[in-house]
Amino acid sequence: MAQGTLKQTALKETALLFGLLFLGFVIMPIAIYWIGPSVLGDFGGYGYSDFFGGLSARIRGGDLVAWFFVLSPYLVWQILRMTLFAIKASSGEKRAY
Repeated sequence: MAQGTLKQTALKETALLFGLLFLGFVIMPIAIYWIGPSVLGDFGGYGYSDFFGGLSARIRGGDLVAWFFVLSPYLVWQILRMTLFAIKASSGEKRAY
């Protein structure tokens, strides 16, 4: 792999990681806060800021469930990529992801 291609790939993967981290840390909590009460029932606390503050405190405290929640969009994307790679590799196609 050429040096320029390696830099481009690293930059693309870093942007993907940060974009999906943004999705997991900002967008998903908003969606869960709005949709959650109709599915899970009312949340305890004093509104979204309390909900988000509790989540961010758990992340800072190293809670593995909170980290899994935030990293889940990236993990799902990577699992999808690996699955597609395995399917294509087993069918004989050669393609790098």
